[in-house]
Amino acid sequence: MDTSKLFSLEGRVALVTGGSRNLGKVIAEAYIAQGARVYISSRKAADCESSAQELGPNCHSLPQDVATVAGVQALAQAFREREKKLDILVNNAGAAWGEPFEHFPEKGWDKVMDLNLKSPFFLVQALHGELKAGAASGHPAKVINITSVDGQRLNPWETYSYHASKSGLIYLTKRLAARLVKDNIIVTSIAPGAFASDMNRAARDAPDEVGSKIPLGRIGNAEDLAGAAIFLASRAGDYVVGDTITVDGGLVHAALGQDIDA
Repeated sequence: MDTSKLFSLEGRVALVTGGSRNLGKVIAEAYIAQGARVYISSRKAADCESSAQELGPNCHSLPQDVATVAGVQALAQAFREREKKLDILVNNAGAAWGEPFEHFPEKGWDKVMDLNLKSPFFLVQALHGELKAGAASGHPAKVINITSVDGQRLNPWETYSYHASKSGLIYLTKRLAARLVKDNIIVTSIAPGAFASDMNRAARDAPDEVGSKIPLGRIGNAEDLAGAAIFLASRAGDYVVGDTITVDGGLVHAALGQDIDA
């Protein structure tokens, strides 16, 4: 047994949606460090180009709004014009909406459900051929959906569509895994807890306070997320199919009735 290259991504091609900042950028940087060629996509072209330049010559910008099926198909076509195969697809683009039950609007439902749940399905569908081509190169292709602990437990906020979308994406992961494993495409998900981001302003702005309520005593850092993302994308994770890896310092599975804005 040779484990020296167990976590290597040399020669692999990855696409990370929402890859210009926050958790998506962390994942893109981690894959590049392991030898992958990475395409990042985001709605804001300037941010996408800037992050690609920052991450170096193995990172390429494919700006696109994937909130609609038309946008998803445009991203798939743009990728197809540059690459013949896709080894790793990370569905990370997402949105949240919080508003009291009495006033929660339809737009707050549709925006979040479309981007967080509908778009990942249709992007996998649109890139099915490229993923099969990646799988034909001697190792499984990987689809990694970024879900959330909010798909596994409640937070204190009235984020109705966010909870629904993330729990739905966890089960969509299982359903896609059952279908695509016969194509040698492995589908899994990562459910992050409290990581500093524009979406999780509590962890970003008050990390010590938030971290004190987590069993491990701190919020997540870049290496915590990178480790899980590399594991699932690499040979090391080839036998993990349909599962969700919870990366949250124990919040979901080791907390004793604690409440946390994660």
